Amino acid sequence: MIRLSETGAYLVDGTKVVECGSEAQVRQELGGRYLEPAEAAKNTMAYGILKAHNTSGNMEKLQIKFDKLTSHDITFVGIIQTARASGLEKFPIPYVLTNCHNSLCAVGGTINEDDHMFGLTCAKRYGGIYVPPHQAVIHQFAREMLAGGGKMILGSDSHTRYGALGTMAMGEGGPELVKQLLEQTYDINMPGVIGIYLEGTPAKGVGPQDVALAIIGAVFGNGYVNNKVMEFVGPGVSNLSADFRIGIDVMTTETTCLSSIWRTDEKIAEWYDIHGRREDYRELNPGDVTYYDGMVYVDLSAVKPMIAMPFHPSNTYTIEEVNANLADVLADVEKRALVSLDGAVDYSLQDKIVDGKFYVEQGIIAGCAGGGFENICAAADILRGKYIGSDAFTLSVYPASTPIYMELIKNGAAADLLQCGAILKTAFCGPCFGAGDTPANNAFSIRHSTRNFPNREGSKLQNGQIASVALMDARSIAATAANRGFLTPATDLDVEYTGPKYHFDSSIYANRVFDSKGVADPSVEIQFGPNIKDWPKMPKLPENLVLKIVSEIHDPVTTTDELIPSGETSSYRSNPLGLAEFTLSRKDPAYVGRAKEVQKAQKAVEEGKCPASALPEVKAVMDTIKASYPNVNKTNVGFGSTIYAVKPGDGSAREQAASCQKVLGGWANIAKEYATKRYRSNLMNWGMLPFLYEETELPFKSGDYIFVPEIAKAIAEKAETVHAFIVKDGALTPVDFKLGQMTDDERQIILKGCLINFNNKQL
Repeated sequence: MIRLSETGAYLVDGTKVVECGSEAQVRQELGGRYLEPAEAAKNTMAYGILKAHNTSGNMEKLQIKFDKLTSHDITFVGIIQTARASGLEKFPIPYVLTNCHNSLCAVGGTINEDDHMFGLTCAKRYGGIYVPPHQAVIHQFAREMLAGGGKMILGSDSHTRYGALGTMAMGEGGPELVKQLLEQTYDINMPGVIGIYLEGTPAKGVGPQDVALAIIGAVFGNGYVNNKVMEFVGPGVSNLSADFRIGIDVMTTETTCLSSIWRTDEKIAEWYDIHGRREDYRELNPGDVTYYDGMVYVDLSAVKPMIAMPFHPSNTYTIEEVNANLADVLADVEKRALVSLDGAVDYSLQDKIVDGKFYVEQGIIAGCAGGGFENICAAADILRGKYIGSDAFTLSVYPASTPIYMELIKNGAAADLLQCGAILKTAFCGPCFGAGDTPANNAFSIRHSTRNFPNREGSKLQNGQIASVALMDARSIAATAANRGFLTPATDLDVEYTGPKYHFDSSIYANRVFDSKGVADPSVEIQFGPNIKDWPKMPKLPENLVLKIVSEIHDPVTTTDELIPSGETSSYRSNPLGLAEFTLSRKDPAYVGRAKEVQKAQKAVEEGKCPASALPEVKAVMDTIKASYPNVNKTNVGFGSTIYAVKPGDGSAREQAASCQKVLGGWANIAKEYATKRYRSNLMNWGMLPFLYEETELPFKSGDYIFVPEIAKAIAEKAETVHAFIVKDGALTPVDFKLGQMTDDERQIILKGCLINFNNKQL
């Protein structure tokens, strides 16, 4: 089904793969067409697009300017507020503000709609595009209206992926969009490129989520594509529809890759035709001889209906395997859950075994992954004339945009779904991040959405609640619904898929979406709600730093949802101090109080007072430090908190995972490694030190103090290693931290204290 090469590989004429053994062997196979790997790597589609958008003149050190930007209503208020604080006058490139995450106003009173009005007035004032709530989820609107062959789009959502349409797109934290709004650049080293070689044709009943989960299961754990570009090639690409490719592509985020790009053909040209944008199509193919840093072989014909069991998209099985080995699989899932849930709740799936079969209580087909036209039509074909029953099982379907919804009504698919007992809802991302269709405690939900992290469906560990989410394709969700909640792969059913043609009605957006056409109107007053607050002032990095470790997380991976929970907490995303109260609330509820205690010492220093007057325990710490560093005093030392996590930052691009720590006085993270580039960038953009401590055995623990002398000098002088000390029992014990690679701007941002300060200085 999936195989990974152990070496780099050449792709010849788009069909033949030559893996790199000895140079002599490769030269023999390529004959007179041999190119050195570095030269042949320039023939990837990714290289060509990155080169066209690079402003540095150096393809090893990229400084990218994107063509378009897009955000949703969890992120755009903070982005625009940050840019405004840095002197924003006009959006320099098209910037789309969608409202698909906080579309409901059940929590926080007027907060959500206040943010929507903020977005509308900012689109008018600064020359942007505003998509009202329920019109489209962020990525479907981007596909329909923004994507273009050879273009690059930056979004403040991690699933910003439009590679199937020939667009290299990246999901990043808000500060990276701020840089683009201020006409700065996105700075990265030239990424590696991994070929995803598709061959064969999917079996009837197998959908894009099945293929995506099979790939994720093969590459996530070993980091095969981490921070690299996935480039989809091979003859199998042509056997997939545009919607099928899009469904695979959006899930590439769950591999932790940087971005994705696909070769394009007449099916993608037709997709642009349908959407009235043929001029945006561009045929893309790798060169005749192209080198990849690795190759993932995908035999589409061998892919079976898949399920990602709780609590990660990489925890994959075939549905056939789950049903055949039910007790063993569930025992394994329960064992893994002990790590994810920290023993906070009793967790068992044994009650899901009913008469030897696996019973689930909920099915969801939704969002940027599941809400596509073909997915929903296939589900309707399976459910036509059937009924989901009147027991616990429920089924909700969320078309990804109003144009898709309209076509489902016109072709009868909507009626088929409603008649079977499903509920059709508007375009909304809620089920993907815990703001809609939250299951009952101990219930099991199967979803064609993007993630199944703990609490991602809306339950709260701190309240003793836990529900489970598994990821599946819409087709097998519909098959399970047809079987009234008993887990069923779509390949078990004999269904005639009608494959109706899609017709896009552009008038829906023309009549409802505000588009400034890039014309700013400075006379428009921005509408602020009472919850929209400015960022608090943040100090620059002090000469010396005293850190207290206030949380210690030893999970193999820590998601951004654990660092700052999604769901109802996101109603406070426009209020930095309000949102910060939820930091680590589901992972370490005592974190906020401990961080605030340390922050008292920093505030005392800023007021010219003795830090011990605000936090008495630091007196002994400072006495120990001054015994060896007598010149350290309240005029040249800062105090802050830090956390240790093995591998933080998997999942969402939300900058709040870092900014909330900074608002509470955080100065650093300590990690064995960082799960994603975007989380590490978020830390640095908020002025936090991304320390690396690669040893498994830790010489420090939560509650310990760490003294980092001359930290500002180390950053300014581009040190790779920071020498620090654990302050304990009247002694200083040396400990070294690596910083990893930083650009000059990133070092300056940390020195200034955050991106806002950096840009104010620039101005």
